Amino acid sequence: MNIDRAVLALAGTLVLVSIALATLVSTWWLLLTAFVGANLFQSSITGFCPAALVLRRFGVQSGCAFR
Repeated sequence: MNIDRAVLALAGTLVLVSIALATLVSTWWLLLTAFVGANLFQSSITGFCPAALVLRRFGVQSGCAFR
C-alpha cells in the first residue's frame, strides 16, 4: 500500500466513524466529517497533506500524488 491509498483509506474510515458517532452519540461529530472533507479539498489544490507526512514517518511507501 502506498501513501495515496493510505490517505484515502484513512479519510474514508474517519468519515464513516464520524457518521456512526453522529448517529449514536452526538451530531457534533459531523464536524470531523467536515474537517476531513476540507482537508481533502485543500490537499487536492496544494498537494500538501498532513496525513501523508505522518504516514511517511511510519514508513509507508511514496505514491504519485504525495511524495
